[in-house]
Amino acid sequence: MNTARILLWSPCVRCLAPFARTTRLQAVLSTGGLAHRGLGLSSSGVQVHRAFHVSSRHDKKQDLPSFVKESEKDGDKDKSLVVHDDLFERTGREAKNKGTFNKAVDVFNKRDVRRRGHVDFIYAALRKMPEFGVERDLAVYNKVLDVFPKEVFVPRNYIQRMFNHYPRQQECAVQVLEQMENYGVMPDEETRVLLFQIFGEKGHPVRKYQRILYWFPKFKHANPFPVPHQLPEDPMDLARFSLTRIAGDLDSKVTVYQMPYTDITEAGEEVEETHIVGIQSPDQQSLLAKHNPNKPVFVEGPYPLWLRKTCVYYYVLKADPVPPEEKVEEYIDPELVGPQQSIHYPLWVEMDLTRDMGDDFSFDVDEVDEGAIYGMCMAGRGDQITLSRWIAGLQETNPILGRIPTVFRLESGPQELQDLTEGQRPTGEDTEAEHRTEPDTEEEQQQMGGQRMKQ
Repeated sequence: MNTARILLWSPCVRCLAPFARTTRLQAVLSTGGLAHRGLGLSSSGVQVHRAFHVSSRHDKKQDLPSFVKESEKDGDKDKSLVVHDDLFERTGREAKNKGTFNKAVDVFNKRDVRRRGHVDFIYAALRKMPEFGVERDLAVYNKVLDVFPKEVFVPRNYIQRMFNHYPRQQECAVQVLEQMENYGVMPDEETRVLLFQIFGEKGHPVRKYQRILYWFPKFKHANPFPVPHQLPEDPMDLARFSLTRIAGDLDSKVTVYQMPYTDITEAGEEVEETHIVGIQSPDQQSLLAKHNPNKPVFVEGPYPLWLRKTCVYYYVLKADPVPPEEKVEEYIDPELVGPQQSIHYPLWVEMDLTRDMGDDFSFDVDEVDEGAIYGMCMAGRGDQITLSRWIAGLQETNPILGRIPTVFRLESGPQELQDLTEGQRPTGEDTEAEHRTEPDTEEEQQQMGGQRMKQ
């Protein structure tokens, strides 16, 4: 009876051969070798476990790009994060922009309906966003959140909600929102709908979204001196913006002492001259006019200034600190500066505040005496010749600089620091100017000042 039943099953099993996924399985089905397997018997009559399970459903896959099909051949790489990075690199071969980034996300969404490996793909997408220039695009963040499967991670009861249902997926979504927060991207209504569909109304990503909506409007205009996201590309415009930001006086005036140009020497060589932009306030001019001509002034720098991811360098014209014996204390008349000047914010208040005996409000303060700063500038090169032109330009509005010796105390510039290795020092005019000291006698000071102005 069993033998006859097996013979009847053999033709039916052969019908499944065209739907088999592998060549080996097709050979087994076509030869009727599954008849013994169906009974759990080997050719020798020993009972064995079933080797596979055949489904009659045909595998229907959507057409994918050729480079995606090549990456799918390596089964071991599909489970690693390197494959997702390779996907972004292949789509961004021609250009890395918003279009190619969205193309990579679409390719991943079409690869599998279940979105297997979506967490690793989202982490790779977050890391690749700055390379494609979409780290501040809200639509791209919503598209990345749309990669999560919908209504799968929603907790069904309070116990699942209490024990952090699907923690890895929730942490990944929180990481997406944190990157939006770091780049100052405000989520919108579409972000809220996506989070509700993915994690429900009580998930951790939804709470993170609510905190961002609460705090972002409060701190959006908290900085009175915001830095724009797109800085000026012109070096002169960037120098104007930077010097205006450094100067604390609103009456400071920005002056262009030299425009960039190309000069041809007598030997026929082309020499490119850089820009020189300076800033000085009326108070600095009055302080410089009161400076003792027998004491030198110093040109120091370069000092770095960071504007988001851009670093610029500036130079200052300053004097030595005033000795204690020469300091003159300014007397403040309490009648001129008193409570009557401002009712709510008085500038002069004399009152004893009663405090608890256990309160200790004493702390150490290191007072550092610094000299007065008479001006600042930014130049394309930080050598002594370029900065001497800045001093010569300052003499037009500050004639006293013609009688004051100027000493250059310059450090290695940014270009020199990139070319040199550790332990090396530059040679030339900058090194000599750095090690020059203040002359001892007044005659040497005047001679040195005349030589500096001649240069």
